[in-house]
Amino acid sequence: MVEAANLKKLSDFDNKSLLIVDDDNPFRDRLARAMEKKGFEVFQAEGVQKGILSVKEKKPAFAVVDLRLADGNGLEVVKQIQISNPSSRIIMLTGYGNIPTAVAAIKEGAIDYLAKPADADDVEKALLADPEKKAEPPENPMSADRVKWEHIHRVFELCNRNVSETARRLKMHRRTLQRILSKRSPR
Repeated sequence: MVEAANLKKLSDFDNKSLLIVDDDNPFRDRLARAMEKKGFEVFQAEGVQKGILSVKEKKPAFAVVDLRLADGNGLEVVKQIQISNPSSRIIMLTGYGNIPTAVAAIKEGAIDYLAKPADADDVEKALLADPEKKAEPPENPMSADRVKWEHIHRVFELCNRNVSETARRLKMHRRTLQRILSKRSPR
């Protein structure tokens, strides 16, 4: 298998510590539980300040950091990780993927950039991938309709489920948004 050749095993690493920095508490908790089952020693932080404190205390070998946090930019945590442990493997997560932020994340020391919602298998593959080899494309990527649906629902939740405010921020008609919200998620 080509994919297996591109991945290292977690047992190849002495330090299995993984820092997850994300302000989405349910997502962070789910990811932490899943990564613990995969053998990582997980510790969590919900923002930039707590993330930086955790980095200074534990110097993680692996990190999964959300780009946009309630108290600042996740790139600040990435910078601190690179200062404390330059060999760490960092993955940036975001619901707002675009090329400039991906480039900034890689320049700061991230080895990969994943769009939310990313599952534990995607995160594990990205963390354990051989940085010298090109990453494998995902087996079952989300459809464009699903990505759009996820983004609309994320903005809707961030606007405290206010349809008018969400429609204004997404620059769409309120009734169009209501129709989208009333439908089930695409596959």
